[in-house]
Amino acid sequence: MSGGVTSGRELVLETDRLLLRPWRVAEAAVKRELWTERDPRVPPHRRIDASGRPTLAELEESIRTDQPSSIGLLAVERKAERDVIGCCGLVDSGRGAEGEPELAFELLRRVWSQGYATEASSAVLDWARTSGYERLWATVWDWNTASRRVLAKVGFTETERKEVDPVYGTTLFTTRRL
Repeated sequence: MSGGVTSGRELVLETDRLLLRPWRVAEAAVKRELWTERDPRVPPHRRIDASGRPTLAELEESIRTDQPSSIGLLAVERKAERDVIGCCGLVDSGRGAEGEPELAFELLRRVWSQGYATEASSAVLDWARTSGYERLWATVWDWNTASRRVLAKVGFTETERKEVDPVYGTTLFTTRRL
């Protein structure tokens, strides 16, 4: 990682190939593409519904009203191509221990298997370590072997904690000490 900077409350992380930064309204179409590409095994509330929601306008509004902070999903931009390919960051989903946010990432299918998820996750982990976090966690579906590999590469280990859903599969909980 090259480094991280904060401008006011706006977090920007930089690696050799990537910038991780707050979303821009003009990039709502990328967010919507992420929603449309999700595996059918992902629960319906995380996919585009039968009425086409969330709409592009709803995603634009969520970007417009989302306040930049030091915790949240950052847009992942390839520096050379100057295009946004997904998101990565820390989220407070309320499922982990107090003061231990969850690492989350999601990339467009067309850029899978190029090391971007590992690179972006490593940048977020470096930032989290320098920001004083002692431990992070992440959840992953048992069937999502690619994301499980990324988490293993950046040092997460699976715990005994699992949430079983008979329809969508088992959610595995992983942790990493910083």
